[in-house]
Amino acid sequence: MINKLKIELQIRGFSEKTIKAYIFHNQRFLNFVKKEPNEINEDDIKFYMAYLFAEKKQKPTSVNLVLSALKFMYQEIMKKRIFDNIKSPKNEKKLPTVLTRDEIEKMIKALNNTKHGLLIEFMYSSGLRVSECVSIKIEDLNLQEKMGLVKSGKGKKDRNIILSRKLISHLTDYLAKRSDNNPYVFPVKDKHISVRQAQKVVHDAAKKAGIQKRVFCHALRSSFATHLLENGTDIRIIQELLGHSNIQTTERYTKVSTAQLKKVTSPFDT
Repeated sequence: MINKLKIELQIRGFSEKTIKAYIFHNQRFLNFVKKEPNEINEDDIKFYMAYLFAEKKQKPTSVNLVLSALKFMYQEIMKKRIFDNIKSPKNEKKLPTVLTRDEIEKMIKALNNTKHGLLIEFMYSSGLRVSECVSIKIEDLNLQEKMGLVKSGKGKKDRNIILSRKLISHLTDYLAKRSDNNPYVFPVKDKHISVRQAQKVVHDAAKKAGIQKRVFCHALRSSFATHLLENGTDIRIIQELLGHSNIQTTERYTKVSTAQLKKVTSPFDT
């Protein structure tokens, strides 16, 4: 049955990452309940969800991913009506981490490696997801037009991105000094730098810069969106640049931006 799940996911064009996750969660669920797929019922699903929360201390976001994987298997493929009385747990409404412009500058300056500094510049200045940044190719960049193209981003959608003047200047110098034929902007041997390596670069840069916040790659993308919003950029333009299919996802950043809040005078001061 797991093989049937894999085939159906591939036919529907799911990404490799999603396919691996769905197979993993379904296999782990079966190992837990010790039943055959045709024996699974509503109570098994609820018991497993309770286990993930109570024993594994997993967050609602993680449990919802598991639930999506199980729904695809038992509802979509096997046509079992066992999810009618199962409610998805509410996700935590945490505000995205946003760095100041000074903090980002300190991170870049803290690195001695040109490629690593450029990686941080690129993620911030173009609002890229880490997976998009590490896999971007030189041929996808139009430095003269100050534009780039992300191919098969999240949801397998292509989108245009902006390139800053500073980034273009640094990119031009960096590419001119390279003597390899690797097509990627951030190469490692004949491939590109991995997501895990990029995450380590960002973590180490924040640590060296003495930033106390919990800094990760997505914080650079959140900062890009928030700073554009504070500069007066229309939210629908930001949505397009980020590649969000739903405007509500982009609207999270309106709650993070403190530029307008700081202009409000407390009644205690009036």
